[in-house]
Amino acid sequence: MLIDILHRELTLFGATLYPTDTLLLALLLIIIALSIFFFTAMFGRVWCGWACPQTVYLELVFRPIERFFEEKPGRKARFGGAGSAIKVVVYIALAFGLAHTFLSYFVGTDALRQWIFGSPLDHPLAFIIIIAVTGLMLFDFGFFREQSCIVACPYGRFQSVMLDQDSLIVGYDRKRGEPRGKKRRKGGDVSLKVVEVNEDAPPLGDCIDCTMCVQTCPTGIDIRDGLQMECVSCTQCIDACDAVMDKIGRPRGLIRYASQRSMDGNGRHWLRPRVIVYPAIIAVLVTIMSILMVTRAAALVTVMRGPGSPFTSLEDGMVANPIKLKIHDRSPEGAVYEISLVDLEGGRIEGTNPITLEPGQMFTEPMTLIAPAAAFKAGRLPVRIHVQAEGFDRDVEYLMFGPATFTTGEN
Repeated sequence: MLIDILHRELTLFGATLYPTDTLLLALLLIIIALSIFFFTAMFGRVWCGWACPQTVYLELVFRPIERFFEEKPGRKARFGGAGSAIKVVVYIALAFGLAHTFLSYFVGTDALRQWIFGSPLDHPLAFIIIIAVTGLMLFDFGFFREQSCIVACPYGRFQSVMLDQDSLIVGYDRKRGEPRGKKRRKGGDVSLKVVEVNEDAPPLGDCIDCTMCVQTCPTGIDIRDGLQMECVSCTQCIDACDAVMDKIGRPRGLIRYASQRSMDGNGRHWLRPRVIVYPAIIAVLVTIMSILMVTRAAALVTVMRGPGSPFTSLEDGMVANPIKLKIHDRSPEGAVYEISLVDLEGGRIEGTNPITLEPGQMFTEPMTLIAPAAAFKAGRLPVRIHVQAEGFDRDVEYLMFGPATFTTGEN
């Protein structure tokens, strides 16, 4: 994937889209939006917990580094008092590398390689971007952290309209866990069976209120309070709770992946209107987009009226119309385009001809259409401009203006 902002190109899996591919870009955005709706309706916030770079880098890279270098209560420091300083150095190196990776999505790896081994004075803007992105990543992963998910990211606020009773979420089984309470082992019994502290009190649920699920939650919520906007479905609370259940001899799954309907004791409905309608619409849009991509012309040709007077009468009895010809090459190899007027005796076109374009290059030049004054009727003359290249052949209709001459017939 390459999002080339400078050249205004979007490359996805070998296919390049340009600003002139308005319909294709619109279809792509709609497909992405509907796909988000569909996957959220089916699997909840699986993106947030398992694929979002914010979660992946924070929980699998930066936090483990922090735990490795920094001193913790009850544990001997590996690096003495220098642990925090070493951690910051490692953070800076990681952020610097990630900033280069981020920039490569917008300029490509070839340009990035040249910039890395060249002087920053040769590309000051790119160097400033690298420094700025490095600073932002240090701020995000070193300080702001989960606040990005809670405050900055809008996805959590969207989930209330994208989830339903059958969407997959991280949930706490209240029927099994409540009422909460501390438990103790049977005296002298080495088994993992537990009994309630107060034998006369109502039976307690499996939740021993150890709060491990709260302590391990990166956003600091209590999953036992129900579904909340801050939950990113990272399932760290599931791992912590399962470990506690293993220790007290109770089955796993007190906190688990489930739907709200199944948590209430009802079966989960896999087939429902939204999970049928979303894929159907996506399939139709993907089919339309694929057909448009396959049948897309190798170039886009636009003829616009030129500035100034619409026509000029020449001394040799010809009429000239200024135009602006725009050709956008969309072929992978580039092409040489030849322009001519079709079926107009005595007509010609003046300007750059033929036109050699590189892949993705756009040509916009003023040109002049010239036609005999006798060919005009009531000051108008429809003409066809023929643009031809290897693998491309197209006629563009254009209306020329000229002097309006009228003849009076006999009575």
